[in-house]
Order: sequence, then structure tokens, then C-alpha cells
Amino acid sequence: MPRPEFTPTEKKILALAGADLPDSATPFADIAEQCGTDEATVLALLSGLKENGVIRRFGATLRHQKAGYGHNAMVAWRVEAPLDPKSVGQAMSEHPAISHCYLRRTYPEWPYNLYTMIHGKNPGDCMRVVAELSALTGATGYTTLQSIRELKKTSMRYFEEEA
Repeated sequence: MPRPEFTPTEKKILALAGADLPDSATPFADIAEQCGTDEATVLALLSGLKENGVIRRFGATLRHQKAGYGHNAMVAWRVEAPLDPKSVGQAMSEHPAISHCYLRRTYPEWPYNLYTMIHGKNPGDCMRVVAELSALTGATGYTTLQSIRELKKTSMRYFEEEA
């Protein structure tokens, strides 16, 4: 796929869209105003890039610590027959404390194939959710990886906003 060429306005839109979005009911209209264009142009650029596979996704990043969820854990689950990993994963992903849920291949030295990221407000919240998920799905084999410290949480930046 050839590398897309962007106009100065498109570069500015992408720089603003790659940073924190405006905290308003109309963030894309706000970006458009800053770039001297209209909201339809901003949305067309972003959706066109996604449809053409130039960008894979466009989404929000929750800063869970700032939102009051200072405790979290990655839980690696061992889900095997007679349980169906896809069904178990779907059920787990619907829990409100789960922000991420992934199926992965196993290895002889690491038999876990389903991963959930749990966020809680206090130390007991994560383990309570693990117990709920286990009871809900019947998945009982797991290991819990507690976060000690967040080292990085930034999005990819393709263009910097010019001053």
C-alpha cells in the first residue's frame, strides 16, 4: 500500500485527533474549528483512513487511576474443554470491571489462553471480580498478575501539532 500524502490541514487534524480529544459534546467539530474546516471533513478523513486500513482503530484511553480505579490486575485464565474459550471470553468481557479481554495461544510452559484486565477501586475489588468471573463461567485455572507501577500509557503520535 502506498504511503498516503496529507495536506497541511489533514496533518493538523491528525495531530489533534491523536492527542487528547476536546472535553466537549462535539470533539470533532472542535477539531474542525481549530483546523479551519468542518466536522464532516474531519470525520471523513478519520473514517476513510480506518476503512483503507491506514489506521486500525480509533478509541478512547481511560486513565483509570485518575478515574479512581487505582488497583488493577491482569488475570491469565486456563480455559479448556469442556469449556469453550470464546464463550467464556464473551461472558467475561461483559463484566463492567473488565476493560480488556483477549484469547491467546498457549505454550507448554505457559498454559493460559484467556486474559482479562480488571480495574478496581481498592485492593479487594480485583480478587472479588476474579471470584465472580470464575463462578459465572466455571473457569477455575488462573494466575493473577498484579500491577506494581504503570510505566507508560501513551498513544501513537504521527504528527505533532504546530505551535
